[in-house]
Amino acid sequence: MSATTDASTDLPGDPLRQLTLDQLRQRTSEKWRHYDPDVLPLWVAELDVHLAEPIAKAVTDTIAAGDTGYPSGTGYADAVAAFAAERWDWDLDPGLIRTVPDIMLGVVEMLKAVTGSGDAIVVNSPVYPPFHTFPVFNDRKVIEAPLGADHRIDFAALAAAFEVALGRGGRAAYLLCHPHNPTGTVHTRAELERVARLAADYGVRVVADEAHAPLVAPGTRFTPYLTVAGGETGLALTSAAKGWNLPGLRGAVAVAGTAAEADLARMPEQMSSSISHLGSITHAAAFREGGPWLDALLLGLEANRRLLADLLAEHLPAVKYRPQPGTYLAWLDCRALDLGDDPAAVFLERGRVALNSGLPFGTGGKGHVRFNYGTSPEIVTEAVERMASAVQN
Repeated sequence: MSATTDASTDLPGDPLRQLTLDQLRQRTSEKWRHYDPDVLPLWVAELDVHLAEPIAKAVTDTIAAGDTGYPSGTGYADAVAAFAAERWDWDLDPGLIRTVPDIMLGVVEMLKAVTGSGDAIVVNSPVYPPFHTFPVFNDRKVIEAPLGADHRIDFAALAAAFEVALGRGGRAAYLLCHPHNPTGTVHTRAELERVARLAADYGVRVVADEAHAPLVAPGTRFTPYLTVAGGETGLALTSAAKGWNLPGLRGAVAVAGTAAEADLARMPEQMSSSISHLGSITHAAAFREGGPWLDALLLGLEANRRLLADLLAEHLPAVKYRPQPGTYLAWLDCRALDLGDDPAAVFLERGRVALNSGLPFGTGGKGHVRFNYGTSPEIVTEAVERMASAVQN
């Protein structure tokens, strides 16, 4: 494996620099077992890191005590509220928080609370594929409001989507991805306030998936949707799963705006009681004690973001990449490479690099791939070199 990283980018304590490729290949998670061993996986949203020490301690202490019963208490909600106050200047009432098994199950229940069978859900494509599928599974119709060419919300398209969504009668909801997956766009306070005004004008309810909120880069402000003017009627979800790599320890929280508590109360009690007790404990530990580890990760991700841009400029200059400060996912426009609608298939077949195909992300996904740079600089480097070789071959 070759590397082009400069010593000046070496960050002491960077969680992304602590595991070798050989060590990672010992893992049994989906990222590392879905493809053949010769494939370099940079697809599903898993980070290539060790657990943060406070989380590892929470796991081992819980197991040592045999504390593996049913979930209880408000520890997770309290930890999220404390983190929100420290990081986002949000005086969040823990009483407006309910635990849920994971983000998308929580999304479904929130959409059920504010819409009915046959109603429409508006999404900003290209977007996380479950945004297209989960509402449909629950008898809702998905309406796309494509992002602009700058990967930001196109408010004319959003208004048009609201018109279509409400044109058949019934209710509608806007499922907002914030920060946005796959583009990494972090919506500004001004944009979110404009969302709230537009939603109020049309009578559309907003449900914000803020799963990647802890991962916003240093120097960029994350604004929770529920804190903006007009956001009081909104609903939101967040989790430690993405920020601290805990998808295998499932858990998330659903949060109501101050004028939406009744909607949250309609969520079935079984949702809160179905969260994993171990998941609740570990997610609480992440939000409560995982700040220093997260800060080191954010610096490592920022370095990888710059590295990826440099590598693409050197090896694949035809690929368009607009680095954005949210998530650890890069949205790459490969249309100029003339690899067809699904370049991920070519990179896998010819370069043995697994990336997410852009097609399941909806309108705007053709000719694109999603690249997970939440890994070591060496793996990022080898992946781009393999992609370049695939094109040359």
